[in-house]
Amino acid sequence: MRSYSMGRAARLLGVSADTVRRWADAGRLPTRRDDGGRRLVAGEDLAAFAAALAAADTDDAAGGDGGEGGSHTSVRNAFPGIITAVKLGDVAAQIELQAGPHRLVSLLTREAVEELGLAVGMEAVARVKATNVHVDRV
Repeated sequence: MRSYSMGRAARLLGVSADTVRRWADAGRLPTRRDDGGRRLVAGEDLAAFAAALAAADTDDAAGGDGGEGGSHTSVRNAFPGIITAVKLGDVAAQIELQAGPHRLVSLLTREAVEELGLAVGMEAVARVKATNVHVDRV
């Protein structure tokens, strides 16, 4: 089974290495030490933790339980982040969002951008629903 350093785990989770260390110190993320004394996270443990973290973020974004006042959507790929660029055309617009280590670009109507009041520096959630997703082995 593959293991990840604290730094690599942090990059994969989109947080700082200090955050990963705090989670490990608090017992939220299991780690072990290699022969050189470095802390490592087992791949299966990291995957389970990432899924649990994403589920908690989705619950928070949906009002906790998806109940009254929460978000109701069939789109499961949600990327909360901050808007880093807004390019307005006459009819269309382009929004760039930085969600952790991921840069997402969305094309939408100018009218939608104006109705939502989207601007650089605002928090937003990019929701992605695709019929075709490619996965490359690293």
